[in-house]
Amino acid sequence: MASDAAPKSSVAPRKPAARPRRSKVEQRAETMEQILDAAEYLFSVHGLYGVTLKDVAQRVGVHHTLLNYYFTDKKKLYDDVIARRAGVTVALRMKALEDCEAAAEGGRPTVEAALRAFLDTDLDLYSQGGENWKNYGVLGALSSNTPYGAELMDFHFDPVVLKLIELLKRALPDCAEEDIFWGYHFVTGALMLTLARTGRINRLSGGLCDSDDFEAVKNRMARFMAAGFMAICEGAGGSREAAALAAMTGALSND
Repeated sequence: MASDAAPKSSVAPRKPAARPRRSKVEQRAETMEQILDAAEYLFSVHGLYGVTLKDVAQRVGVHHTLLNYYFTDKKKLYDDVIARRAGVTVALRMKALEDCEAAAEGGRPTVEAALRAFLDTDLDLYSQGGENWKNYGVLGALSSNTPYGAELMDFHFDPVVLKLIELLKRALPDCAEEDIFWGYHFVTGALMLTLARTGRINRLSGGLCDSDDFEAVKNRMARFMAAGFMAICEGAGGSREAAALAAMTGALSND
């Protein structure tokens, strides 16, 4: 009687190919990324002084002596966390500002175009870069409002900020320099509050607005801030003209 059983194969099944072993350099790089990611999150929640190296080690799942091996102290770790992504955002925004300058007639862009190059490029990065980039945004907002963090902001971000200031001066050649800087001060304040994602706008608006909705911010912020620049520059210019006219009138009456 013939058997219905399938014939056994004489060929042994192939073993899955062994994954290549990572080099020590690759292992170290992966460990460093894990440490920086963990520190970035913890610093964004608790700040520089609310986190210890042991806290970071515990989140990564390594012994705290490993962090002491890589970092001399907590500030060195904090500096490295800030520096890791700063170069990325600065490079992207600098290119956007240079492209804006090149596309502008006579190298004189509109105020909104300069602001969009600076703001929209950054908002895209934070909205599309995943949760770690959002953690970095919260950390940046926190850092910019502390003395030590502000020093790091100066060190890493001043070149791209000064490039924006340069374009704004070209866009508003008759605007007083102090008004340009005040305008930037208001812009960066709004940007930092946005990156902080506190959820307050959600509660105030009864859910109409969402602090995680970077696209909604992007659709409004540059246009709103451009109008603010025009208002303070035109207002200041009118005040200066009025003051000059009053001084001239007084001088004539004295004669």
